[in-house]
Amino acid sequence: MLPLLKKFLVLAVPVFLPVAGCAMGPDYTPPNVPVPDSFRMAQPASDSSSIANLPWWELLHDEELQRLVRIALEENKDLKRAVAAVEEYEARALIAKMDFAPQLSVAGNLPVAREGGVHFPGFPNQFNHYVQGSLSWELDIWGRIRRSNEAALGDLLAQEENRRAVILQLVSGVAQSYFDLRQLDMQVEIAKRTLKSWQESVDIAHARLEEGVITQLDADQFEAQRANAAARTADLERQMVQKENEISVLLGRNPAAIPRGRSLLEQALPSEVPPGLPSELLQRRPDVVQVEQQLAAVTARIGAAKADRFPRFTLTGILGVASPQLTRMVNPGQFALLAPQFAEPLFNAQILGFQQRQVEAQARQILAQYEQTILVAFREVEDALVAVHKTREQTQAQEAQVTSLQSALELATLRYQGGVANYLDVLIAQQSLFDAELSLTATRRLHLVSIVQLYRALGGGWVPDGMTQAFPAPVPVRQDLPAAR
Repeated sequence: MLPLLKKFLVLAVPVFLPVAGCAMGPDYTPPNVPVPDSFRMAQPASDSSSIANLPWWELLHDEELQRLVRIALEENKDLKRAVAAVEEYEARALIAKMDFAPQLSVAGNLPVAREGGVHFPGFPNQFNHYVQGSLSWELDIWGRIRRSNEAALGDLLAQEENRRAVILQLVSGVAQSYFDLRQLDMQVEIAKRTLKSWQESVDIAHARLEEGVITQLDADQFEAQRANAAARTADLERQMVQKENEISVLLGRNPAAIPRGRSLLEQALPSEVPPGLPSELLQRRPDVVQVEQQLAAVTARIGAAKADRFPRFTLTGILGVASPQLTRMVNPGQFALLAPQFAEPLFNAQILGFQQRQVEAQARQILAQYEQTILVAFREVEDALVAVHKTREQTQAQEAQVTSLQSALELATLRYQGGVANYLDVLIAQQSLFDAELSLTATRRLHLVSIVQLYRALGGGWVPDGMTQAFPAPVPVRQDLPAAR
């Protein structure tokens, strides 16, 4: 059998060399999308650099926030699902690649069943016992297999970009939620301080009521404001616990307390946030690149669908041995066959035409999605840029407002205690200061979040080599964080 196998391989190997042929369908070319020269709110001098070039651990300087992000990148369930999806499409790409190779199979018939120590009667010829190998190899004349491999590669790269998008969304999501939590911490602190002040005012009002200096109406007004401050405090504490639960889910853990690092006022983020050139956005944002890879994949599928309408040429071969008893072969019969085959679609030709039209329609849909994704990307960058610039101005104005209201409250309190002013002046001053302080914390948080949102909108810090860009140098993770259960 070995000499026959060698002869068979010598004849077959030249046939298995790649067949030069045309690839049906259009070759993918990136769509021509008009890109503005600069962003509306960008400074012309900063166009050569971009905040997106920073890795996230250089953007977020809070050590505790960095630890939370690292935990999320290791344990978040959505990210694990995205990583598994990449592995799935890697396997699919390898399966598609195997279509280039010959398909081999082995079959045999070795009857050994007995009845009463005697073989079952069978056909008395040597082919009652045989082993044969079958070979089938499709010649990719029309490029169907090549286009299918291009489509599989596009699907794989799209999933890789989806993984990058999940990483970027996860980093920005943890940062934004952390800043939300630190804002609530400040607001709870302000609310408790205000509640304490109102309680002192209520105590003073009751004493002055007993002395007959003020009326019951005045005392009730102070009590109402104290109750309002208590209600606001309880509401803020509720929001704080719910925000901790939200962060816990991002970390891939059950709801638990979240450790704090720097306060909202101590967060150090870059004062200048150059966005870079708009054209860089198309190569950096993972959602844009993901849709482009999907467009490349469906373009390749157009060629595969078109090639399905043409005949398939296949080389088939059979190699085997046959003998009455393979276990005691002396001169077994040997056989080999190598022959070309082709299959031409006839009755389903119209169906294959409709399938090609279907794929072409899918390509037009994804092209429209690609253009829409780019529009949304530019809008998000512009929104984040104007938010960064204007919240900085708003913060400065509100800081001046809070300073003035603090002075007004001190003066109103002194005048009221001296009997020069009535309770209404104190009420107005204290309520105005309370609202202004809460608004200032919200604006400070919005400024920080706007920088993070700009970073995400620009596709910040991510390059095609993927996951290695998500982790800084190892930093010890706090042991007091609750473990996943």
